[in-house]
Amino acid sequence: MLSVAILAAGKGTRMASSLPKVLHKISGKSLLQRVIESCLRLNPDQIYVITGHKSKEVQESISENKRINFIIQEPQSGTGHAIQVLSKEVEKKEGKLLVLNGDVPLIKTETLNKLLNLHELKNADISLITTKKKNPHGYGRVFLKGDFIEKIVEEKDCNNQERQNSLVNAGIYCFNWENLSKIIGSLQSNNSQKEIYLTDTVSLLKNSSSLEVEDNGELQGINNRIQLSKCEEIIQNLIKEKHMLNGVTFINKASCSISEEAEIGKDVTVEANTHIRGSTKIFNDCIMGPNTFIENSHVGSHCEISNSTVYDSQIMDYVKIGPYSHIRPNSKILSYSKIGNFVEIKNSQLEEESKVNHLSYIGDSIIGRSTNIGAGTITANFDGKKKHQTKIGKNSSIGANTVFVAPINLGESVTTGAGSVITKDSKDNSLAISRSKQVNIENWKKKKS
Repeated sequence: MLSVAILAAGKGTRMASSLPKVLHKISGKSLLQRVIESCLRLNPDQIYVITGHKSKEVQESISENKRINFIIQEPQSGTGHAIQVLSKEVEKKEGKLLVLNGDVPLIKTETLNKLLNLHELKNADISLITTKKKNPHGYGRVFLKGDFIEKIVEEKDCNNQERQNSLVNAGIYCFNWENLSKIIGSLQSNNSQKEIYLTDTVSLLKNSSSLEVEDNGELQGINNRIQLSKCEEIIQNLIKEKHMLNGVTFINKASCSISEEAEIGKDVTVEANTHIRGSTKIFNDCIMGPNTFIENSHVGSHCEISNSTVYDSQIMDYVKIGPYSHIRPNSKILSYSKIGNFVEIKNSQLEEESKVNHLSYIGDSIIGRSTNIGAGTITANFDGKKKHQTKIGKNSSIGANTVFVAPINLGESVTTGAGSVITKDSKDNSLAISRSKQVNIENWKKKKS
């Protein structure tokens, strides 16, 4: 039986934030969510998230899962105290108890599996992950006696000689829960911090093993925004290197960000300052950017999107978007279409080979195949209470500065006169004009004020 305890009660004062530390995000996911995901891959029987500071906010951030339980630690008197609280709340204490911190977001499931395997192999009471650091300042020092851990001394309780030890505690433990439950109540706060340390269990349990791993970033704890930024950089480098090995070119890798869920095809070029977020999927032979933001969208092959934003939309093959276009949610732009300068598309479908090249707003609309929307065209879709739809048939030509007062339904091959305000439906093969006759008044002089 495997149980997991994630310590997430701290305030995180050094983050200088009203948000609980474990809810700060890297690459779109909270620190706590990342730790939970790594643990879920172990298929544990139960996960206990120990909360304290803003516990309701922390609980609400986690998706419902029958295996996740919340324990409130009040007051927050250290890591040992957190497990004391947990032990009082849980009746059945059997099998292994894996203990992690909610602010070590890059820990890999593979590393946790190695710890569990070592724990079983050594038949240990306690096993923990250790690593050597060139600058171990701030970490508890681990002292070995042969293959066993003799003691762990926290940084603030180390003497000068003990501080020279470079083997440190990563804060990830595996316990024989039954044996731990027998001694956990005896932990005391007789240290400079006046906290109950979980590391003190080493001296109270018989068999303590160390799994030393190379610190490649996955053991990085987060106490401030600088460390948060370092973890973001580590994740982004891993993501982008994966895509580059799969055939993606980054023109300026450091200026871009890619979500872990994003899928990018071969021979895609990602230009500088381009950000691909959420579950976006980009197919082969595209050019994304520069200065482009795409979120939760489908982008077909051979597309070009520059200096533009795309949210929750579908872009089919051979589409060009930008510069300075805004594709808002629930839009679908079919193949060989062109969306140009300063164009906003919202909740609309543009059929194949349609063009909206300049300075237009297309909202709640269906634009037919091979239709050209002239510069400055507006679909006035909101009457103050409800949104209404504009439908324009295929092969139509919409004059510059046309305003459609929806609901409007235009047939196929319809032409509108430039500057028209269209309020009525038009049939196939018609010309729709709605504007006042021009009047020129000669010898006009502006009155002086």
